[in-house]
Amino acid sequence: MINFRLVRHLWVFLAVAEEQHFGRAAKRLGMSQPPVTEQIQVLEQALKVKLFERSRRGAQLTPVGAALLPAVQKLAEQLER
Repeated sequence: MINFRLVRHLWVFLAVAEEQHFGRAAKRLGMSQPPVTEQIQVLEQALKVKLFERSRRGAQLTPVGAALLPAVQKLAEQLER
């Protein structure tokens, strides 16, 4: 069974990783920024890891986030098909 909530969190993760900015990712997803931040925090809590280093200039993937990114990209490609 597909966990659509997890898929949504991973989709948000992918947008933030590609945009390297929570605000730009929110705009791309057609959302406001606070729910994007909240979904990333929920994902980080569920995985018990930090996925992004946050700063005023944007968001950079942590080593764990960078390791997760290729798998999420592959999942996104499969879901789009």
